[in-house]
Amino acid sequence: MIRRLTYLLAFAMLACCTQAGAAIPVYGYKVMHVYPHDISAYTEGLFYKDGFLYEATGEAGESTVRKVELQTGKVLQRYDVPPQYFGEGIVDWKGKLMQLTWKSQIGFVHDLNTFKLERTFAYPGEGWALTRDSKQLYMSDGSSILRILNPDTLAQTGSIAVTADGVPVTNLNELEWVKGTIYANIWLTSKIALIDPATGHVTGWLDLASLLDISQLPEPVNDVLNGIAYDAKHDRLFVTGKRWPKLFEIKLVKQPAP
Repeated sequence: MIRRLTYLLAFAMLACCTQAGAAIPVYGYKVMHVYPHDISAYTEGLFYKDGFLYEATGEAGESTVRKVELQTGKVLQRYDVPPQYFGEGIVDWKGKLMQLTWKSQIGFVHDLNTFKLERTFAYPGEGWALTRDSKQLYMSDGSSILRILNPDTLAQTGSIAVTADGVPVTNLNELEWVKGTIYANIWLTSKIALIDPATGHVTGWLDLASLLDISQLPEPVNDVLNGIAYDAKHDRLFVTGKRWPKLFEIKLVKQPAP
């Protein structure tokens, strides 16, 4: 994995956020269901739509977009990204599927049903993840800033500076819109930030440290939590990680205040 930070930097960032956000609620979880997940899937993007999971995987030469059966983890449909690109996050909009790439400064627009590539779009800097509400798209690039995109033109129209008690929260990765809140994986940690899109303030932390023992995975440094999907119709939240053998449906449980 090319994109690698040291544990020291990751833990220093997390410690900073935790100390600065001592008054911010911390949530644990209750596992509702466990589903199989393809251990070859280096998960970069995930969303749920009409009974299926859509997943984007990374690594140069191995990146894909997939339609996945939730109950079995079976890949029903697949698009292989050209090998020169490192695939990143995905989102759907009006029958299209948008996909980012990491450092190539280019994104792809696919037909959602066929995965046929229809066009490309450009953006400056890195691309990490995408999500949306009913009006616009939100994009992460690994910094503490979320970009706001016009979903039709894919031009940037604004930005959100994400902070926890005034401290910038960096390494914002995979994103999901959940009941008016943006959920963001914090890369190289087991935490998900709950972000108010109106202010950028972190309003809660979801701690998934005990969800899966990643030390037992082949590459625990890289095979970290990353992948959030939400089924709004049935109020179901799904999470997984890079090359994890399982995908979890969870419910948030608020922890006692320290």
